[in-house]
Amino acid sequence: MSDYGGDDGGEAEFNEGYEEDHYDDDHFEDAEPYDREEVDGEEGDEEVGDSNGVNGMRTHGTGPDNFVTSGDVAAMASGQGRGVVDENKKKIPNDKRTTTPYMTKYERARLLGTRALQISMNAPVLVDTEGQTDPLKIALKELNEKKIPLVVRRYLPDGYYEDWTCEELL
Repeated sequence: MSDYGGDDGGEAEFNEGYEEDHYDDDHFEDAEPYDREEVDGEEGDEEVGDSNGVNGMRTHGTGPDNFVTSGDVAAMASGQGRGVVDENKKKIPNDKRTTTPYMTKYERARLLGTRALQISMNAPVLVDTEGQTDPLKIALKELNEKKIPLVVRRYLPDGYYEDWTCEELL
């Protein structure tokens, strides 16, 4: 007798004990196809795009103040729109910014990576490349000359944010 339960000393057959009528194809023919709109589409729901151009965010209610920005999951789950404020109202003016004007190593890495990706996808280069073909080195040269056309958005714990251009950061 083998470890696999067969008496012949060989391996047990793969389909041993399988009944043919156990799997019924008719079960799947009777089922109705999944319709996403029936499940997701409730009355009062509207589909809107956020300020970043991403479409497909859902809101609950029909008033102008009931919308979700930047994927506010808590507001989407509650369905009440409580505590949701227009993202533009949370921007701190440039003359009242409180964070440091120094670029962090994380911001630097994100800027260089984003700009190198843009350059590798044939975005216009804003500095003289001097024969350089490596997108990361070109992005680094643009950063050193403060020519990167990107904005760093720093979110604060209270939900407000500050925007810093690459020219302003040291």
